[in-house]
Amino acid sequence: MDGNMAETLVRTNPGTPMGNLLRRYWVPALLVEEIPEPDCPPVRVQIMGERLLAFRDTDGKAALIAEFCSHRGVSLYFGRNEENGIRCAYHGLKFDRNGNCVDVPSAPQACKHMGIKAYPCIEMAGIVWAYMGPKDKQPAAPDVEWCTLPASHVFVSKRLQECNYLQAMEGGIDTSHVSYVHRYEVDHDPLHQGTKALDYIKADGNVIFEIEKKPFGLMLFGRRNGEQDSYYWRITQWLFPWFTLIPPFGDHALGGHVWVPIDDHNCWAWSINFRVDRPLNEEELRDLRAGKGIHCEYEPGTTGPGGTFRPTANKDNNYLIDRQAQKEKRAYSGVFGFAVQDSSLQESMGLIQDHANEKLLPTDRAIVMARKMMYDAATTLSPDTDPPAVNADQQRVRAAGVLLPRDQKPQEWAAQHLADGKDQPVYSI
Repeated sequence: MDGNMAETLVRTNPGTPMGNLLRRYWVPALLVEEIPEPDCPPVRVQIMGERLLAFRDTDGKAALIAEFCSHRGVSLYFGRNEENGIRCAYHGLKFDRNGNCVDVPSAPQACKHMGIKAYPCIEMAGIVWAYMGPKDKQPAAPDVEWCTLPASHVFVSKRLQECNYLQAMEGGIDTSHVSYVHRYEVDHDPLHQGTKALDYIKADGNVIFEIEKKPFGLMLFGRRNGEQDSYYWRITQWLFPWFTLIPPFGDHALGGHVWVPIDDHNCWAWSINFRVDRPLNEEELRDLRAGKGIHCEYEPGTTGPGGTFRPTANKDNNYLIDRQAQKEKRAYSGVFGFAVQDSSLQESMGLIQDHANEKLLPTDRAIVMARKMMYDAATTLSPDTDPPAVNADQQRVRAAGVLLPRDQKPQEWAAQHLADGKDQPVYSI
């Protein structure tokens, strides 16, 4: 990837081409449980280089405003959340959830000049989402399947990942790595074990991809040998600009991710598991809360309102790598846990990967296509144009795993069975 493209893709602060693009979509900002009740303590939030403050006002409405008071620049984190607004602890200025200054005790006539930035918020799937773009371009709410299901059907977590969002997201797009870094973990993880698909994935590391460009982004068809007369196709999606969808293994839950920049050196990795036809049961919830599957365990005291959500296994302790477990083939890289196995490798690339020195392979074609789509969208965006896949009705897709006869094209099968994924059964092996 040339330097100009790389620089464009990895920078998301206000006013950058990629920052302008990403702000045209609804952004996962924080967990609903971080602002659990009206007039609860406010929470600091950073997204794409902006320092913000989240709170829930007296009416129970979620809010996301600039962190700093317009008067003297004091952090409103130290303010009082009461009577439908945040009151600055320094001189008493008060701001409502829309950023309007509603009280200046020392100069009431100055209210109209003292407003601060605020972003509209919605709550879906246990997440507070914010729209950070131009007011007249606000899109419809997300329609990714897990956003639309009852709360009992969905489990959502987030974790801090200490690298640029792009290299983290590209790990989600690239499913060929499953045959390697996760190959021993899958045998024991409760959300993967006991399924025929694992046999195909572990037996055939030479995955061959066919890729379709779609209105929502990319559909990836990963082919591995199945039975003597069939191929195992693992069909995944990248939904522009930051969603990935994961097919289930057997009768386990479906999955997905969202990758959101905190700044250029850190991102939030959101992880989702969901059931289409029933609530998650107690056994599933127990495993998910324990950090199994695509979730993780956290450093003590780092979850909850305003927490860092930093994994227990992190770069400061070499991700708790166990060389004996690596030697005994209990962990391919010596690191345990899908989430940390991925983040350990992606963070090892550096805070921002040196894209100039990478040498890509045929299995990286989806990454190349995604980069070009994002770069083209960012560099051609204007106030008069809509970015790709901003229409929520384009997000009605679902990942799948399926055995097909060797002479059948997976694209034809997908057109029939995944064209409107929400109205189909869940396809899994």
